[in-house]
Amino acid sequence: MVDERDREPAGGVGCGLRGRSADGPLRGICRVRGRRGPHLTPPADSRLAGVLHPVTASDIVFDAALRARASAHLAVFERRALAPDGRRAAAVALALLPDAEGRACFVLTRRTKTLSAHAGQWALPGGRIDPGESAEQAVRRELEEEVGLALGGESVLGLLDDYGTRSGFIITPVVLWAGNAPALAPNPAEVAGIFRVPLADLDLPGVPRLIRIPESERPVIQVPLLDSLIHAPTAALIYQMREVVVHGRPTRVDHLEQPVWAWR
Repeated sequence: MVDERDREPAGGVGCGLRGRSADGPLRGICRVRGRRGPHLTPPADSRLAGVLHPVTASDIVFDAALRARASAHLAVFERRALAPDGRRAAAVALALLPDAEGRACFVLTRRTKTLSAHAGQWALPGGRIDPGESAEQAVRRELEEEVGLALGGESVLGLLDDYGTRSGFIITPVVLWAGNAPALAPNPAEVAGIFRVPLADLDLPGVPRLIRIPESERPVIQVPLLDSLIHAPTAALIYQMREVVVHGRPTRVDHLEQPVWAWR
């Protein structure tokens, strides 16, 4: 439901990416055209002082210690919910699980090219929240429908900030602990591919990137992953996951812009 295209907004940053796979490192040579890009500055929050457990990329293994750390960070995170304003309610899953090497990963999908909307784009598992559903129930349903991952209510670790899109959705990100999930199975009607992306890839140099576009005063966020560029809203959500869940930093992302092609 949250989708991306493999291209740059005009007037932004040009980056030649070199990499191999979802599990491999990415390298980039970036050039800023026209101006210096904005910076990301995590805000201070004294409530996190006692539970802040910063880690390095090599530390992010999928184990009980990571679950305890993530749960502690989410427990003190003061989530911002958006009031209903006519936009449609949706939820996406930030599902944590290991890869074959025991690295902590999250699930990212590529949509099929036959879909009527956002075909072939990157997506987090998720979709609209049905009447009577909670965000947690919606993402568990969507995970099973899209990638064959059935999880119980105990898998939910917490929620991140709502993100309002220009295309008419209020997205609630739900963080889940998927455990040692079996092989995932894409729903061929919706999903062309499933990727286990190591959390460590979110700590590589140059992740994330912020650029300016003439159409908005807000900075556009990009996350280089999978030999591609992930844009907001997905980029904003996975960046906040890195900041809050992994590092315990209460960084906000609602000011981060989507590229113009995602405004429709």
